[in-house]
Amino acid sequence: MVQAARSGVQNIAEGSIAAATSKKIEIKLTNVARASPGELLLDYEDFLRQHRLRQWKKDDPESIKVRYDRPDKSDWGKKTAEEFANTMICLINQASFLLWKQL
Repeated sequence: MVQAARSGVQNIAEGSIAAATSKKIEIKLTNVARASPGELLLDYEDFLRQHRLRQWKKDDPESIKVRYDRPDKSDWGKKTAEEFANTMICLINQASFLLWKQL
């Protein structure tokens, strides 16, 4: 999971650097960057499923709160495993959407 997260960040950075010289390489690296969080997303979904925890739907109040209120990192230690995994799923979906918009 850590490697997938790091890989996504690294490809975003490399794509930004490549933008100065090649749009083709920038687009390729941005597409690769979208795949890494996708792997991480599957890991969090698997975690919830394996532990029989509820995965929030897009229109659940908890999901909406994450989308419109910045999660306070100081509260993360107080979150249950279900809340943490779902919060990460929401944030990964937002990051993926923003990368798609950038493309």
